[in-house]
Amino acid sequence: MIIKQIWAGAFALAAFGASFTARAQDITVGEINSYSALPSFTEPYRKGWQLALEEVNASGGVLGKKLAIVSRDDGGKPGDAVTAANELVSNDHAVLLFGTFFSNIGLAVSDFAKQKKVFFLGAEPLTDAFTWSQGNHYSFRLRPSNYMQAAMLAEEAAKLPAKRWATVAPNYEYGQSAVAVFKQLLSAKRPDIQWIGEQWPTQGKIDAGAVTQALAADQPEAILNVTFGPDLVKFVREGNTRGLFKGKSVVSFLTGEPEYLDPLKDEAPEGWIVTGYPWYGIHTPEHDAFLKAYQAKYNEPPRLGSIVGYSSVKSIAAILAKAGGTDTEKLVGAAEGLGVATPLGPISFRKIDHQSTLGAFVGKTAVVDGKPVMVDFVYRDGAKYLPGDAEIEKLRPKD
Repeated sequence: MIIKQIWAGAFALAAFGASFTARAQDITVGEINSYSALPSFTEPYRKGWQLALEEVNASGGVLGKKLAIVSRDDGGKPGDAVTAANELVSNDHAVLLFGTFFSNIGLAVSDFAKQKKVFFLGAEPLTDAFTWSQGNHYSFRLRPSNYMQAAMLAEEAAKLPAKRWATVAPNYEYGQSAVAVFKQLLSAKRPDIQWIGEQWPTQGKIDAGAVTQALAADQPEAILNVTFGPDLVKFVREGNTRGLFKGKSVVSFLTGEPEYLDPLKDEAPEGWIVTGYPWYGIHTPEHDAFLKAYQAKYNEPPRLGSIVGYSSVKSIAAILAKAGGTDTEKLVGAAEGLGVATPLGPISFRKIDHQSTLGAFVGKTAVVDGKPVMVDFVYRDGAKYLPGDAEIEKLRPKD
């Protein structure tokens, strides 16, 4: 009996050792996002990166090893995100970090990356500070920035006859940055425009009645909206009830993304000029392949978050492969100028500011057969909506 127990213990130890060895042979990547704070975006995002991870490992992994991702929820708090980043690097031995949603959190993790000299791919944070005024040697961004999306929207807004504009945006880094750059770009195209009012609700806690009443009192001819998620639903519902949008043009960041458009259902406003992701109307070989794989795995359509998560992991795999290892400086060198295939077409990460050239769809909102959709949409190449090198050198600190 004792001999049997000894052999059983030895077998269990050997099995544990094999399991540990297999894990040790993986290339571990750390991921952080606000899963509990904004599940409408981050859950599809997680499904996107999980699909990409499966594809990468099914095709042989990276550098002859499996890619492993250890994920953390920051709860929408910058401090928790930095703690998670530190644990991922120190305890889980992550060779690089990626993720984050909210701009203030992205900036916090980017600063951690700078201080600790860790490679960081910001998947979603949109503030221009991420790559410009607070940009650093170790941080890169995937999604098109506030400047890029504002430039796309301002191009269309400049064609409107409206002269009196009001704005509504969440009162934190993302909203403040989006309003500022849109004003700058639209005013440059249309010096006759007047900015007559601003509303700054707390993110996630909008008093839609008070905001709508204040906007109506300003009597604008056009409104810039930067609210999203549950705040957007409340704002649209209240605006519809009070007739705020009648006879007015509305330009809106992100509203065409299914995460935010679908919950509006048949209450969705019509004719808003928006950025978004009309997955149902994109017909390219790259997107068709992604759509087929995503729907086969999850039995549901993708969201923009799905594209962001998927493209993040594909980018990381390409960076590691080009670097030929996990040394941080080699990762940075590999990422600068790197081209990556995504479901929306090829992109590259600019060397000068570490911004990717991923673009966005610009179109209008509509309700078709009782469902909210984007119509009249066109994909805008991100590379065409960025300042030139001379301007970037003024905006970005020297590394």
